[in-house]
This record gives sequence, C-alpha cells and structure tokens, in this order.
Amino acid sequence: MGRLLRLQLLHLSLNSFSGKFPSNISHCTQLRVLNVISNELTGSIPDQLGSLLKLTHLWLQGNHLTGKIPEWIGNFSSLYSIALGDNNLQGRIPNQLGRLTSLGNFLVWSNNLSGMVPSSIYIIIHIFSVTDNQLRGELPQNVGITLPNLEVFAGDVNKFTGTVPASLSNASRLRLLDFAEDNSLGSGKDGDLTSLNFLANCTNLEVLSFSRNHLGGELPDSIANLSTKLRIFTIGGNLIYGPLPTGIGNLVNLTTLGIEQNHIGVSLPDVIGKLYKLEGLYLNLNIFSGPIPSSLGNLTSVTRLFMKGNRFEGSIPPSLGNCQNL
Repeated sequence: MGRLLRLQLLHLSLNSFSGKFPSNISHCTQLRVLNVISNELTGSIPDQLGSLLKLTHLWLQGNHLTGKIPEWIGNFSSLYSIALGDNNLQGRIPNQLGRLTSLGNFLVWSNNLSGMVPSSIYIIIHIFSVTDNQLRGELPQNVGITLPNLEVFAGDVNKFTGTVPASLSNASRLRLLDFAEDNSLGSGKDGDLTSLNFLANCTNLEVLSFSRNHLGGELPDSIANLSTKLRIFTIGGNLIYGPLPTGIGNLVNLTTLGIEQNHIGVSLPDVIGKLYKLEGLYLNLNIFSGPIPSSLGNLTSVTRLFMKGNRFEGSIPPSLGNCQNL
C-alpha cells in the first residue's frame, strides 16, 4: 500500500482488518481521507502517519487502538474531522490540537482519556463529543462565543463540574446538549437551572440531557420556550424540587421525558396528556401526590411508564387502558 503515492482517499471501514496499524501508509503523502472505522486494529497510532500533512479526515474509531493521541496531529493544518472514538486511548487531549483552525468534528468518545480538555480545542467545531471518558474540569463559559456553529456538544459520563455556560444561547444551531451521567454540574442550589432560560434561543435543539448531575432549584416556567423540536429531555437524578411547570405541554415532539429521582411534586399536571409522541415517561422517585390524571390515557405511544416511589392516591384511571403498548 505504501507504493500508492498518488492515493488520496482510503476507505477500509466495516471490515475485519487486524493487527497493528500499517506504518507504510506514511508514504501516501497525497492522502486526504484515511478511514478505517470499525475494524480490529491494535497498537498505538504510529508516528509515521505524521507525514500525512494533507489529511482532512482522520477516521480511526471503532478499533482497539491504545496509547495516547499523538501531538503531531496538530500539524495537520487542513484537518476537518477527527474520529478516534470507541478505542482504548489514554492520557490527555494534546494542547497542540488547538492549532487545527479548520477543525469541524472532534469525536473521541468511549476511550480512557483523562485530565482537562484544553481550552484551545474549542475552535470552529460543529460536533464535539468526548462522551464516556475520565475528563474533568469546568466547561468554558465562553464556549457559545468561540463555537457559534456548534451542533453537538456531548460530554456525558465524565467528571465535569461547574455551571452550564450561558453563552450557549449564541449557538443557535445546537441540536444535542448532553452532559448526563457521572458529571457534577451545578451547586445543588437555586439558580442552577437558569440555563434553561437561555436555551430557548437554541430552536434546533432535539436532545437535552443533564441527568445524574448536581443541579438544584425549581424547574423554571421557561421550559415552555424550549425548542418544539425537542425529542429527549432528561434531568433525572438531580436535586430539583417544586412543581412540574405546565409549560411542559408545549414540548409536543418529546419521545422521552425523564425527571425521575428528584423532589418534584405537587400534582402531575393534566397537560402531560398533550405529549402524544411520548414513548418513555420517567416520574419515579419524586413526591407527586393526588390522583393520576386521566389525560395519561392520551399517551398511546408510551411503552415505558415509571411512577413508583411517589405519593399518588385514588384509583388508576380507566383511560390508561388506551396505552396498549405498555
């Protein structure tokens, strides 16, 4: 393969190639796209690949690669997309990647990366996914200013702390915001959920997840102003209290609503029955009281309904018989 000196595109994804990464690819100095996604490659990313200075797409995800992310990737001035997810890479994200001024996609999910994300990496990115690592530190408060074209911002299953940046209101293209599971965003006090106020500007938002964090306070009425494109809204496992705002009924395209394991209570509003597309509704382990609203019977698409550990009383409404998919 190293003799293919004019090679520009190399797509070998979805095969069963095994063994160490072939270092003689380094002779293919005209290469723009290197795609070996979903194979069985092992070992570290060879330093010889540092000669591929014309790369625009480096797609190595879904293998068994080990070692660190090489610093020399920062020399690839034309690089637009880095996909290293679903490997066994360790160590820190190199500061040198901040030199990649053409970078659009940064995907390093499901590795064993640790340390803080370098502030220099928050540049011109559309898709940013560091899900399922051991990364820590606070999210930069100016991230929505430095990344105005951000579409995917995913850092769930890490160790991030601090607050949700208000500047994300400037990222009007944002489709997915997910920092759920094992992070510690929030102080556990009132005011943590003011972030939901500014997210009203993100009219393309489809996924919003902050479950299993340390967010406190009441759910603001401004959730009524969240994107009507929102499909998944999960904030379970926090320290949220107070009533569920009736504005939740405006989010008519929700398929999953997860508010479990909080201190949300009073009565469950009838407007919950407006969410006709719901497939999963997680209300368990809160302090809801009073009767179960008959409007739940409108949720004919629901397949998962969790209500245990509350203070509901009275009889189960016959209208739940309409939910034939339970």
